[in-house]
Amino acid sequence: MIKKTLLLSAMASMAMAGSALARDQINIVGSSTVYPFATVVAEKFGKTTRFKTPKIESTGSGGGLKLFCAGVGVQHPDIANASRRIKKTEVERCANNGVKGITEVKIGYDGIVLANSKKAKPIKVTLRQLYLALAKQVPERGKDGGKLIANPFKKWSDIDPSLPNAAIEVLGPPPTSGTRDAFNELAIEGGCKTFKSLKAVKKQDKKKYKAICRGIREDGAYIEAGENDNLIVQKLEANPNAFGVFGYSFLDQNADKVQGSQIDNVEPTFENISAQTYPVSRALFFYVKTAHVGRIAGIKEFVSEFTSDKAWGPEGYLADRGLIPLPDAERKKVRAASVGMVNLSM
Repeated sequence: MIKKTLLLSAMASMAMAGSALARDQINIVGSSTVYPFATVVAEKFGKTTRFKTPKIESTGSGGGLKLFCAGVGVQHPDIANASRRIKKTEVERCANNGVKGITEVKIGYDGIVLANSKKAKPIKVTLRQLYLALAKQVPERGKDGGKLIANPFKKWSDIDPSLPNAAIEVLGPPPTSGTRDAFNELAIEGGCKTFKSLKAVKKQDKKKYKAICRGIREDGAYIEAGENDNLIVQKLEANPNAFGVFGYSFLDQNADKVQGSQIDNVEPTFENISAQTYPVSRALFFYVKTAHVGRIAGIKEFVSEFTSDKAWGPEGYLADRGLIPLPDAERKKVRAASVGMVNLSM
């Protein structure tokens, strides 16, 4: 019986190895924000090496990491793109499913913009105003110390007369998106913390604080527009009164159609995001399943291409697409760890 069990286990391992070797194309899933950068690298990689162009799917950061963490083997992705750092709970899910070797590659920075059509006037907003416009619950009359009520603001001008006299209508990513996670944390929570009474809740009840400071209203003012940021741009063109939430790279690529709003008197520019003065900035990543390295052709070589100066450097082809490069010293350190497939440390 023991011999039979060992034989079956060995046969399963051989089958897994054989099936992995049968796939000669890298499979990448994840963030819609990282997607255009990964696609450019994949196309260059396919044209300049002996390897096939990697297959890339835009599933959102959360959705991509869920697929990535589902297991080891040819049926599971090799790389997950993410517009926020992997969560501890996701690392634990990976480990529970046998994905114990993960290499983290931080590729650069991006800003999350609040944009509208160039047919409309650009606006200036504060983090506090963004919170009051989009949070599920807000202090009564928008005043510090007021009791929390369901968001009553219908128009931007209800919050501040300097804002547009138009209905609050913001198209943005769904909860599976890393951009949504980052926007909730940096913009909505950022505005929430400007109220001393709400900031104090964090010390008393973290769960309650998170619900108050990251909860997005569900009454139609915020519209989940899926993972396709290009679709948001098209909808903004069609409706000059609407605003959209997406990564800086999409603003950069569609500068003839849409414009970014100033947040806390800072414009969403390459220079301001690079200097980390723009308040809604975040890092971008991808994660490599090290168990697939050596089994799926070209993974190490793809990582090497992505982290080469010709790709992600200040003068690289990704900077031309809107990626904000890491500082020189950090870029050198990340490349060494990435090419060496150093295991993730949270």
